[in-house]
Amino acid sequence: MTNNDVLRRIRYAFDFNDSKMIDIFGLADLEVTREQISDWLKKDEDPAFQEITDTQLAIFLNGLINDRRGKKEGALVEPEKRINNNIIFRKLKIALDMKAEDVLETLALTDTVISKHELSAFFRKSKHKHFRKCKDQLLRKFIEGVQLKYRAAQE
Repeated sequence: MTNNDVLRRIRYAFDFNDSKMIDIFGLADLEVTREQISDWLKKDEDPAFQEITDTQLAIFLNGLINDRRGKKEGALVEPEKRINNNIIFRKLKIALDMKAEDVLETLALTDTVISKHELSAFFRKSKHKHFRKCKDQLLRKFIEGVQLKYRAAQE
């Protein structure tokens, strides 16, 4: 999945409007314009489409953590220069204050079943012998489960 696809899916899952997206970026100290957000959310074929960088997506996810859990005292977390599905998955889990059981329940909403041990492998350091890369399909299913859980709660 591209960074833009992740941003689109998160926006839809939580039903964020442009103002809320701008606020979330602001919580991690990045000022963005409504035009930038609009360009990031456009379809890839659109001439005005702009790719969101790894660092910008990391800042958005850090802002989402600050929005959902409150800002920590002290310096802001330094955004990653390179981001992958494992980092995105971990940041979403943190933002939603989920334990392993919560993540498994959220995945179950999309008929995706994995064990607790498989799940923990996604959150290990990449050098760990039991580390596993999070594939696009699993991240997509998790965000879909989040959408089913949180968007349904808003309606």
